[in-house]
Amino acid sequence: MGKRFVAIWLRYLQTDWLVRRHHHLKGVPLVVKAQDHGRMVIIAANALAREQGIDSGMVLADARAVVPNLASVDDEPGLIERLLTNLANWCIYFTPTVAIDPTGGLMMDVSGCAHLWGGEEAYLKEIRARFTQLGYDVQVAMADTIGTAWAFSRYGKGDTIIDKAAQATAIQYLPAASLRLENEVVEKLQKLGLYQVKDFIHMPRTALRRRFGTNILQRLDQTLGNIDEPIVAVNPPAEYAERLPCIDLISTATGIRIALEKLLNRLCNQLQKQQKGLREVIFKCYRTDYQVQEKRVETIRPGNNPSHLFKLFEEMISSIAPGPGIELFILEAVKVESVVVANTNMWAGSCTLQSQALSELIDRLATRVGSSSVKIYKPSEEYLPERSFKPAALQDDEPAENWRCNRPRPMLLLHQPEPVDVMAPVPDYPPMLFQYRKKRHKIVKADGPERIEQQWWLQRGEHRDYYYVEDEEGCRYWLFRSGHYALDKKHQWFLHGFFV
Repeated sequence: MGKRFVAIWLRYLQTDWLVRRHHHLKGVPLVVKAQDHGRMVIIAANALAREQGIDSGMVLADARAVVPNLASVDDEPGLIERLLTNLANWCIYFTPTVAIDPTGGLMMDVSGCAHLWGGEEAYLKEIRARFTQLGYDVQVAMADTIGTAWAFSRYGKGDTIIDKAAQATAIQYLPAASLRLENEVVEKLQKLGLYQVKDFIHMPRTALRRRFGTNILQRLDQTLGNIDEPIVAVNPPAEYAERLPCIDLISTATGIRIALEKLLNRLCNQLQKQQKGLREVIFKCYRTDYQVQEKRVETIRPGNNPSHLFKLFEEMISSIAPGPGIELFILEAVKVESVVVANTNMWAGSCTLQSQALSELIDRLATRVGSSSVKIYKPSEEYLPERSFKPAALQDDEPAENWRCNRPRPMLLLHQPEPVDVMAPVPDYPPMLFQYRKKRHKIVKADGPERIEQQWWLQRGEHRDYYYVEDEEGCRYWLFRSGHYALDKKHQWFLHGFFV
């Protein structure tokens, strides 16, 4: 399938935008002004002002002498780029590939898109209707090359569709400036009487290069399709993405849910065939008021299970505001990785770091409470409880050491043991009561001691004698005495954890 491009020229971009924001400016001559060497100069004018002889480059004082009721607004730096960027993002309704033309237009790669609207003529008609509805005066052209589409969007008469491979014939009666040449080159051509493209298109290339430089040859080749011209999209289309245009506007959560399920099934089916999985995916909802609702989901491990991904999005559906109605849904895979199928043990009953069920559980928890709130740990070859584990990721290999399960451990372990006042018989009897944060706890049950020694290679700190104790309220704690009992030690006892 050959390439097809659409060029959109917003001839009154700034003034049309101002009229959209300030309705009192509608129907009056309007210009945009900027300071230039101490004078206020016009840089843009609307159609009414142009009809009365006002154009860009005129001094504002001279223009007001011609049109006394001329309205003027100060130029806003960077406005044109922001407007074009927003319009380019909105134009994804028509095609995934939209680029900005700094001279006040948009360029779209529409290869394979027009048939969705019933043909190229209906396609251009829909584009014009949408921009007119927004309040913008546009001229649109479609051709096989970017250069030809650009030329007819600015120098053609009305919306133009250039037949396939007809560039050479179509552009001949356009002015030389339609080739996007520098002003100096256009002036040189005109001085020699070469006003239209047909006047020099068949001249020897060596003569054109010698008198006008290499750029004129490059522009000719790009316009005729002899060399490719790249298009730099504002948002390059993702390698893996699915679109769902809607015949009827969607304004309910049920409709959004159905659309999301369809897109997930399509995208996951595509990824499964290539043994790929999603790590990050965006669900975009394009409304008729040109606003976009986005929801993003990230996963711990690449996956292509549509039911699991739907569960991650499910709680977000209620927060999507359909507004006047959604006309387009897009599901875009931002980050994709290869899926490694792990070996499974038929008889294993334990859950490992490589378990798909575990990764899906963590994804759902992270979606609810935030990924920063979910921590993963694996055992470390250390004796002291606060150093017996370390952070891990699901991508890590299985730990070389298993968790110790032969002795009870508290569900909540303090980062650092906190000193407590304890009354206990000596030397090795369990404590009878202890005081923690100004509250006394009478111990009714106790078990221990369990001695945990410091690693011999560290050679610092003393051994610990741990006791499992329960107070009269039924709460259980993990206490230990550091080292041997001694009268000269102020804080020998510490609280290290809570059994929940």
